[in-house]
Amino acid sequence: MNSKRVVVGLSGGVDSAVSAWLLKRQGWDVVGIFMKNWEDDDDDEYCSSRQDFLDAAAVADVIGIDIEHVNFAAEYKDRVFAEFLREYQAGRTPNPDVLCNAEIKFKAFLDHAMRLGAAKIATGHYARVRENAGRFELLKGLDDTKDQSYFLHRLTQAQLSRSLFPVGELRKTEVRRIAEEIGLPNAKKKDSTGICFIGERPFRDFLNRYISREPGPIKDERGRVIGQHQGLSFYTLGQRQGLGIGGVKAKGAQRGGGEHEPWFVARKDIERNTLYAVQGHDHPWLQSLALEADDASWIAGAAPASGEYGSKTRYRQADAPCVLASGANGAFHLDFPQPQWAVTPGQSAVLYDGEVCLGGGVIASAAA
Repeated sequence: MNSKRVVVGLSGGVDSAVSAWLLKRQGWDVVGIFMKNWEDDDDDEYCSSRQDFLDAAAVADVIGIDIEHVNFAAEYKDRVFAEFLREYQAGRTPNPDVLCNAEIKFKAFLDHAMRLGAAKIATGHYARVRENAGRFELLKGLDDTKDQSYFLHRLTQAQLSRSLFPVGELRKTEVRRIAEEIGLPNAKKKDSTGICFIGERPFRDFLNRYISREPGPIKDERGRVIGQHQGLSFYTLGQRQGLGIGGVKAKGAQRGGGEHEPWFVARKDIERNTLYAVQGHDHPWLQSLALEADDASWIAGAAPASGEYGSKTRYRQADAPCVLASGANGAFHLDFPQPQWAVTPGQSAVLYDGEVCLGGGVIASAAA
């Protein structure tokens, strides 16, 4: 093993590019790896892996490092995508980025890097690692608008001990400035927002290839049929767009009385193949004061003590106060003093102690 060798996952984006440059400037022996993890429709307009590799290779040339193209498509399909489809078919809404990090970027990729004699791996995630009394802690990125610790909460002590996140110490604006200053060809490339390695594509059309459609009724909270869904797998709690229903005006309702508020997906009845929608962002069916989670993964290797913490039940939200009650077999319960909006089975409930990410689990159910 080369104690100064670090293998950087070069995605073709600006964050990983600046990460590689920062590490080389710090004196590391930097090797770039481009991971190809999806090839079912490699010539599809939404699959950008070919252009991403060209961008990553151009970055490696400017920085002056070697780059290797590695195919993890089989591992991705077995470890991530198969689970992704199972969750959707069960009516839940999984977060593939969480599983992708745990199984591909910090497992298959990490194993490959170790075979290359690396001491560390690095990615362009906005997060930080700190060693504290012989244990490794995952910290939020300093740019709270870009922090990605939520997606990394399933990492283990062994994985964190070998991981570096160079841009976690920077704000995104500073990363862009550095990229332009050193002449990186992807300095102004827009951030990817698609499914991990699958790209930015019409999601319902994509799922249609793998999951059979079973249309059924959309009902309101009073049981009235207000529309037709295309299959429960294609909808997520809190969804507002693409429902194909307008306002339902109750007999005798006053004009301007809220009957034309937008509709939101609120519940799924798998047994009856029925989707429930409600009007208004703050409808009680969209608010939860408690949740149950399972399949827990704790960064320290053991569950934190029951008590008060911060939590996220979706990526783009501020930490919400909660009370943790740890259970057996990787399950836990969270109570919230303030209602949480559209808590969604299949998504991750992630716990924080200040800036330290403790880990989390998969939301199994929520109490309205």
